[in-house]
Amino acid sequence: MTPTLPRDIEIQTRYLRIAARQWGDPNGVPVMAIHGWLDNAASFDALAPLLTGMNLIAVDMPGHGRSEHRPPGTPYHFIDSIPDVLAIADALDWPRFSLLSHSLGAGISAIVAGTAPQRIRRLVLIEGLGPWSGSAEESPERLSEATNHILYKERRRAPSYPTVEEAAHAREKAGDLGFEAAMMLAGRGTYGIGDRVAWRTDPRLTYRSPLYLTEEQVGAFLPRISAPTLLIWGESGLDSPLQNLEERKKLVPDLIFQRIPGGHHLHMDNPEPVAAVVQPFLVPVT
Repeated sequence: MTPTLPRDIEIQTRYLRIAARQWGDPNGVPVMAIHGWLDNAASFDALAPLLTGMNLIAVDMPGHGRSEHRPPGTPYHFIDSIPDVLAIADALDWPRFSLLSHSLGAGISAIVAGTAPQRIRRLVLIEGLGPWSGSAEESPERLSEATNHILYKERRRAPSYPTVEEAAHAREKAGDLGFEAAMMLAGRGTYGIGDRVAWRTDPRLTYRSPLYLTEEQVGAFLPRISAPTLLIWGESGLDSPLQNLEERKKLVPDLIFQRIPGGHHLHMDNPEPVAAVVQPFLVPVT
């Protein structure tokens, strides 16, 4: 297979400028790829060249990569990502499309598919099925702390590093991914400050979330997913969500579950077996 070269594009939604990386055939099956927390569109640089027959657009979500940050005083709330995704699809003139997503992106995608089921053709979720949930009792304290961050916390300057490689090493240590994968993220996600580099990521993304959906609320969205759904989990991936994963899986009407060797970033560190199940799912051979 001849490798597909990406094209960097910008998408102007009704309210934010979104940077993205376009792979494959512009006339192919429309697929939006959504990365995880503090990652960027390069999260799909290893997987995308292995996929064919798709117009695959990997986006930098707001505040990530090269996309615009939210205005001052506007928090990064999980729920706001739902209209973000649909606004991007509207700007692309995609009435219906598929989603390929990882981690937080998979949480977002599941809720998008439950909110606007008529828009989603097929749904691929890697290491995520809906967002983290919280109890109703925790909500006042959580909102109080998040409000203090928004109003009073001094905006932190991003740490800088001597080289892109050092920035990648820092990312490697912070998450479950190898150095090569971290370099993919760093290549897109850093910028120069004099003779040093820093991550472009909006520091406010690390502030505490104002509210979490309760597990009951998450469970109300999942049965509304009408798209065929492929859920992929690494054999050594995230353990903490597994306590409610089995119950959530039962709520999705048409779900296939696959475990594949690899950790949380298996689509970057071990893309071949991921592509082997994603390709026929997103572009079925008729």
